[in-house]
Amino acid sequence: MTSRGWWLGAGVAGTLAAIILSSCSSIERTVMAPPMIEGASFAGNKACYECHTNYTRQFASSAHGRVHVPDARMKDQTGCESCHGPGSRHIASGGNRSFIVNPGRDSQSCLTCHVQVHAEINLPYHHPIAQGRMNCVQCHDPHGSDIMKASKSGLAMSRLNESCASCHREQSKPRVYEHDAMREGCTTCHSPHGSINDKMLIERDSNLCLKCHAQVPASNGDVVIGKVNHSALGFASRGTCWSAGCHPNVHGSNVSPKFHY
Repeated sequence: MTSRGWWLGAGVAGTLAAIILSSCSSIERTVMAPPMIEGASFAGNKACYECHTNYTRQFASSAHGRVHVPDARMKDQTGCESCHGPGSRHIASGGNRSFIVNPGRDSQSCLTCHVQVHAEINLPYHHPIAQGRMNCVQCHDPHGSDIMKASKSGLAMSRLNESCASCHREQSKPRVYEHDAMREGCTTCHSPHGSINDKMLIERDSNLCLKCHAQVPASNGDVVIGKVNHSALGFASRGTCWSAGCHPNVHGSNVSPKFHY
């Protein structure tokens, strides 16, 4: 190698090393801070109690109630102002909403801490949270003991599909021939915040179905799924299980156990 080639190689290696070190060090320096309101100071959880008893009485048992925020400016290291911002001006004004942050209107205060979700909602297929057409509290209860928003029955995780059903009614309605995956919950197949796959699927093409519907290789190389030879009948070459015309009503059917319309 010539001296010029050696210097070029060293330069490239040095650039790559700098990028890697910068990436790692920037992750360690990530700062998650409560939202700020100009001219306001932190008042503490007790100041919120008199007006917001419906939230504060259950907040201590919530997942957010156990968050530790090491900020010397805050009178409570875990509390309302971690997400809503310092409340002194809000209190002094008699509850003026322009002096407090409402994550129910703007999800940015949620995304400051939930950086993984922040990344997912910017993937090619996502719920329109970043566009402001949805917000986190439509599906999540930030104050309750269960972060999943409870149904009218008071149950949350056991009614996981109900969060999706409020918008996706056609997909979640009862059917005579039910897809077993629906009993496990919508998130068995869909990534709730965002995905690189169409329809926010966790896997693309038939790979999604084969996670549960195991294929059995035959001695001649054919693929057998559910005791049906999908190779001999040409099913495996038609495309995905739902788009090939084989199981189009993938959420379930009222007329066919093979999920036809």
